[in-house]
Amino acid sequence: MAGSGPQVNFAAAHARGETGTDWGRLALDCVSQLGPAADRADLGFLYVTDALAAHLPKIVALLRQSTGVKTWTGSVGVGIAATGAEYFDCPAMAVLVASLPKDAWRLIPNLERDDPEAAGAALAAVKQWVDAQPSGPLTGPPFGVVHADPRNPELPRLVTGLADAVSGFLVGGLASSRGAMDQVAGEVVRGGVSGVLFAPHVAIATGLSQGCSPIGPVRTVTAARQNVLFEIDGRPALEVFKSDIGEVLARQLEKVAGYIHAAFPVTGDDTGDYLVRNLIGIDPERGWLAVGEQVSPGDRILFVRRDRAAAEEDLVRMIRRLKRGAAAAPKAGLYFSCVARGPNMFGPDSAELGILRRELGDLPLVGMFCNGEISKNRLYGYTGVLTLFL
Repeated sequence: MAGSGPQVNFAAAHARGETGTDWGRLALDCVSQLGPAADRADLGFLYVTDALAAHLPKIVALLRQSTGVKTWTGSVGVGIAATGAEYFDCPAMAVLVASLPKDAWRLIPNLERDDPEAAGAALAAVKQWVDAQPSGPLTGPPFGVVHADPRNPELPRLVTGLADAVSGFLVGGLASSRGAMDQVAGEVVRGGVSGVLFAPHVAIATGLSQGCSPIGPVRTVTAARQNVLFEIDGRPALEVFKSDIGEVLARQLEKVAGYIHAAFPVTGDDTGDYLVRNLIGIDPERGWLAVGEQVSPGDRILFVRRDRAAAEEDLVRMIRRLKRGAAAAPKAGLYFSCVARGPNMFGPDSAELGILRRELGDLPLVGMFCNGEISKNRLYGYTGVLTLFL
């Protein structure tokens, strides 16, 4: 997204344990792996599996005390990612530390609906910082890495509002946890959106990979209310759906759950990008479909399937496209992938992160498996969002 920027150095570490009480050992293990880089860094990313969620405040405090990194950002995931490794169903953490120029970044504090006055003041301060940044023909927009609470009903508005307020490009993910949905924004927070914003002169490249492939043409919703589709292209919605998914699946509708999804092309986007939403109900008698999105007559829609081979091809294509377009070799990366990907789509033995390692080498990289992904100013599902620091 941006051209060659200031000198930035990174280091990453990751560790796993047997029980949640291992949190202290895991944190110190990561500090040991980071070595002298931790003493020189001023910003850290931290991702922990939900087995460690209850200990997140203590983990942040220990990392702050044991390193030179005073400011941390991150979140909790059912699974987390590191260079060539995926951790699910075990206590694990991954950290990435960066040494950046003093004016290169600004923390985004927790923005949430329960305290709109405080959120507004925090957003105004971030915007003031953005407005003070130099810009030029070789720089891109401000770039934000953000984390969010999926339970917040105002989340789409918060994400769009933040992107608009700073005229920036956002990437990140929604916490996924069987317990606390906490985030880290200097301190442990919850309920809203938080993260870090990078100045336009920081060189960053990002791409999004879809986890689904289209199985029919783009169509038009002609009758709908709320999240229920009555007609598509002037025909009963279920009739069109059966036509697109094929005769075999049409006779076994009970098998489409989790495999076939609705997708909505992004308005004004010429890259073929689309937002994937779950099918949540079928009414065979009336020929209606219910989807996990508010729909209106005139909306465009297509149906897609979750397909491992297509997802692998798209992921490799996205990574190679980023590498070709980058102004310099990547120094570090962040990766946010849907919880439905990872071992659920790509198979065991860290197959998805193995693809990234094969294409990027032993790049310092961390991330998490999310309850929804963020790219630009929108919420996605079933995607992988890769960010490279150049």
